[in-house]
Amino acid sequence: MRKPLSVAMLSASLAILTVAAAQAEQVTFVSQGGAYQEAQTKAILDPVAKLLGITVNQDSAPDAWPVIKTQTATGKPTWDVVDTPTKDCIRGGEQGMIEKLDFSQIPNAADLPTGYKTPYSVAYEFYSSVLAYNAKKYGDNPPKSWADFWDVKKFPGTRALRNHPLATMEAALLADGVPPDQIYPIDVDRAFKKLEEIKPYITTWWTSGAQSAQLLADGEVDMEMAWNGRVSAVAKEGAPVKFTYNEGMLQHTSLCILKGAPNLPTAIKFINAAISAEIQANFPAHIDYGPGNPRAYETGKISPERTAEMPSAPDNAMKQVLVSVDWWSSSAGEEAMKRWASFIQK
Repeated sequence: MRKPLSVAMLSASLAILTVAAAQAEQVTFVSQGGAYQEAQTKAILDPVAKLLGITVNQDSAPDAWPVIKTQTATGKPTWDVVDTPTKDCIRGGEQGMIEKLDFSQIPNAADLPTGYKTPYSVAYEFYSSVLAYNAKKYGDNPPKSWADFWDVKKFPGTRALRNHPLATMEAALLADGVPPDQIYPIDVDRAFKKLEEIKPYITTWWTSGAQSAQLLADGEVDMEMAWNGRVSAVAKEGAPVKFTYNEGMLQHTSLCILKGAPNLPTAIKFINAAISAEIQANFPAHIDYGPGNPRAYETGKISPERTAEMPSAPDNAMKQVLVSVDWWSSSAGEEAMKRWASFIQK
């Protein structure tokens, strides 16, 4: 007959099984790749993996939306958590491709303002579409607002805008005198009318962050709308460029979970950890994008000097327009997208 296990042996066996189970936990995280994903690996992914004792596998997709549709159509997706524009999370949720979040299982989401979360997503990191300019060209009198950008007489020079209506239409309305707190719902006719004014002076409608940065680095344009991180990178390389957060468009990517995610319980734990103030406070040490959790600025991990450079820092956020994902996800927003295509082709 076999001898029964001793209490000590039984406890040791259970401990081994517990460790093995924890080690077996994994999640597949997807982002946009490149230097951005490398930075978040150091800032967020590795610390979360260590904290939870899980394996974080990675994939990348510059545009995750088509893959989300393909994977969820099979009913057996391989991705779990996706870092993607919030609009993808919302429309994915409405179309049954993204899980609805149970915020009782994500207590760290309580730190996020209402505008930073939806039933399907939580804010992950912030960036801004800002007014950037050649500091040598404008010296002590640089453009400080979108009204200045539109003023081609007072501020002569070559200009560029993004070939996309989001943020560009908001800038047009600000240039036309609409107060920041009255941008939404967007007066589409008014925005396009104002865009027609500046259109003849736009030398380039850029289509990627890399292109916008190159335009500044090469001195091909004197001022443009660009993402703050791209402008900072060019400035660090020695180009005479600066930008202002005044009237910037504050935007964020979000975390959401694919419907039918293979590691759903772990994915939920991952999101809760990834948006914690302590881990979010790692972002500024690795990239020029701001924490999605505003309490990260209260941890003491981000210096006052670095805080001043972050798009989501309280003082900088106050100067900007928080882009309305709800409006851009609405039928009016979809129509504006279609109208933009016609505007550019004329």
